[in-house]
Amino acid sequence: MNSINRRSALLAGLGVAGAGALAACTSGSSGTPPLVDPSGGAIAATEKKRKKTGRTQQVNLTAAPATLDLGAGVMARTWAFSGRAPGKEIRLSVGDTLAAELSNQLPNRTSTSIHWHGIAMRNDMDGVPPVTQQMVRAGANYTYRFITDAPGTYFFHPHVGVQIDRGLYAPLIVEDPKEPLSYDDEWVVVLDDWVDGVTGTPDEVLAQLRQGTDDESDSDDESDSGGHDSDDEADSDSDDTGGMDMGSMNMGAGSPSSPGGASMAFMQMGSDSELLGGDAGDVRYPHHLINGRVPADPDVYQGKPGRRVRLRIINAGGDTAYRVALGGHRLTITHTDGFPVEQEQVDALLLGMGERYDVLVTLADGVFPLVAVAEGKDAAGMALVRTGSGGTPAATVRPKELNGRILTASELRATDDVRLPSRKVDQVHRVKLTGCMDNYDWSINGKAFDMDDPTANALTIEEGQRVQLDFDNSTEMWHPVHLHGHTYQHGDGGPRKDTSIVLPGQKLSVVFDADNPGQWMLHCHNAYHGEVGMMTLVAYRS
Repeated sequence: MNSINRRSALLAGLGVAGAGALAACTSGSSGTPPLVDPSGGAIAATEKKRKKTGRTQQVNLTAAPATLDLGAGVMARTWAFSGRAPGKEIRLSVGDTLAAELSNQLPNRTSTSIHWHGIAMRNDMDGVPPVTQQMVRAGANYTYRFITDAPGTYFFHPHVGVQIDRGLYAPLIVEDPKEPLSYDDEWVVVLDDWVDGVTGTPDEVLAQLRQGTDDESDSDDESDSGGHDSDDEADSDSDDTGGMDMGSMNMGAGSPSSPGGASMAFMQMGSDSELLGGDAGDVRYPHHLINGRVPADPDVYQGKPGRRVRLRIINAGGDTAYRVALGGHRLTITHTDGFPVEQEQVDALLLGMGERYDVLVTLADGVFPLVAVAEGKDAAGMALVRTGSGGTPAATVRPKELNGRILTASELRATDDVRLPSRKVDQVHRVKLTGCMDNYDWSINGKAFDMDDPTANALTIEEGQRVQLDFDNSTEMWHPVHLHGHTYQHGDGGPRKDTSIVLPGQKLSVVFDADNPGQWMLHCHNAYHGEVGMMTLVAYRS
């Protein structure tokens, strides 16, 4: 999500040195008070307070080019963790320490990072260049080490350029050793909108979306938006596919490389959703996946009638909200973004990018489609639940539950054990979501995030405060807004979340306790909105 310009590319070239190289990010820009250092003493002191088991789980994550079989003959040349997408699930218990070594084997001197989405971790492990770390340069390794202090459904992905819209993502499940829910099995369900290596790359999508913006701005940023080191002029003509022949791939209709391809092949035109308040999205994707498979060759969950299954549903998409339903079943919502809610029965769920929901379902006898409709885009992903005999539903099936009861997050309530105690708000920040599609100039409070001066326009807070964020969407498009390092609460007793849909022309107030010092990103989790500037920092004053 971070735009890679000349300065951040230089940081990447310096490797993964210590916190001293990030001093420019912690001293505060003109008009900004001194801020807590992401690697300073306040972060270490907070880490010591976290409850820990003493167990450490070590994992190796290799980011590298991969050719993925998405099913039904669709092959995608992309980037992935250890050759698969979604990547291999990481599962550990609350209080365990995760030691994850990232090996960057991406092509064309491409830098990367890993952000651990939804985890309230130590700031210097958050994976956000140039704020909390330098980018991990090609050929280098970097170890993320942190305590997982809250159970829940999370995932991880890069926070560089629009790399999240490739195959670089995977689930992270933190189990509760005192789990209060009763169920027989789990099924992790990862939703994704897919373009990479089929009709183009995310960088080509971004370049097309930005047409009409200032030409000079485009020329400065476009070649580096995937994380390339800009001092390597020999790479400036790279197609960003790892040196693979795009012409030999299954390109699909409307591709820029296919005969008769439209000049605006990546643009989603005419998308409309009542649930999302109008325009549903910017990008037209050739495929929508569930667990890395297309509907014509779906992922299958094998179960038994009468068994109670916990579905952990993750929207890892770049530009698509999904309406999800399981044919012939009702879903009982138990958690959102990792935190429990008072249980509600629904027919379908709506998930914006970055959101996660846990639901319980008691399986019936037969074969049932789990359908994730790309809201407003006239397309869908599909997986199957098979508990008995029966034919495979058509890839175009749309269960009636999709048009049944759908709760919004504002209608959910946090359970007593996670509800924030009542107290006076100490600090209020207005977060106005600004910009428009015409110039593709998305921003916060009218200011695009500045990678040269990341603390400019930061929303500053102090440790120990109760903070209120008033989201105000002045645009004509919905935005899934994500706060790093914290879980806030909707209104008075609403759900605890870290990613929330803010509809066009609407407002949403959330509160959180400032108990995790550092410099934390607040941004739209639409990969392309965030990349062009709809980001800011929520930063603790030192």
